[in-house]
Amino acid sequence: MSDYFSDRENGPVPRVDQSISPVVWAGLVALVHSLIRRGALAMRFPELCPDGNMPCGVDENALADSVRAEIPGFVWPLKTCQEAADGYSDPVPFAPNTLLILDFVEFVYANVAMPIVREHHSYYRHNHLSFNEGEGQVEFVSAVNRLFARNGVAYELMRDGHVNRVLPPVIGEVIARFSLRTGDLILDNMLSESCAKFTDPDPLIRREGLERLWDGWERLKCLADAENKRNSITLILNRASNEPVFRGVLEVEAKALTDIGNSHLIRHSEPTQTPVVDTDHVDYLFHRMFALIQLLIQKNRTT
Repeated sequence: MSDYFSDRENGPVPRVDQSISPVVWAGLVALVHSLIRRGALAMRFPELCPDGNMPCGVDENALADSVRAEIPGFVWPLKTCQEAADGYSDPVPFAPNTLLILDFVEFVYANVAMPIVREHHSYYRHNHLSFNEGEGQVEFVSAVNRLFARNGVAYELMRDGHVNRVLPPVIGEVIARFSLRTGDLILDNMLSESCAKFTDPDPLIRREGLERLWDGWERLKCLADAENKRNSITLILNRASNEPVFRGVLEVEAKALTDIGNSHLIRHSEPTQTPVVDTDHVDYLFHRMFALIQLLIQKNRTT
């Protein structure tokens, strides 16, 4: 099933949660356990039939060793609860760090394959298996993304096996439409790098994308007059609007964003600056700055 009555009636759940809850993690664990039981991870980690060495199931020890080695800090066996702090209460729901979970999702994608029964071995009462990797990966992508979408998780497993961040709708649309070039190769690369980092699932890398966008803003302000930055930004804002009131709005916004960059650990690292930690604040500042940069590039290209 790809949707439910509530989706058809009310529309899909907004994809805004940037951390994976214990509920979603429990769903992923159930999915992986079902893959193991079906033999869908046996192509890479086969348990071999003692009579003919044909794959007949999953070698869970080999699977566990590989997971622990490739995803340091990830715990196997998979657990969805942990002991209460007081040692007496019922276990509490648990989920690993979101980045570890997303690494694990990519790991499973890289190793999953649709199991196909080649023959039944009556003596050992098991099936010998062959595999279709492509079909198994398509099925896994669909199952993971259904879990994420139904629970409003802001990540999506792509067909290439990489997890991408689902951007907030307005920001995602703006970035998708942005194709302007300034003629300044360094600035164009800054903006491209900023957008690429901003779509990353890792909040630290997204913050790097915000920092890179502010670097691009400082370079953009110099494009009209490389020798005089103050004169350059005046020319750029003049070209953006010849209507006095809105021209004043743009000047206030340009100064405010410059001040934010200088005071919030975006462009510098002085002890007096305030770090931007909250991911929603990062989204807000990125959208605000990106909107101004896009407007100024557009208006300066058409004059």
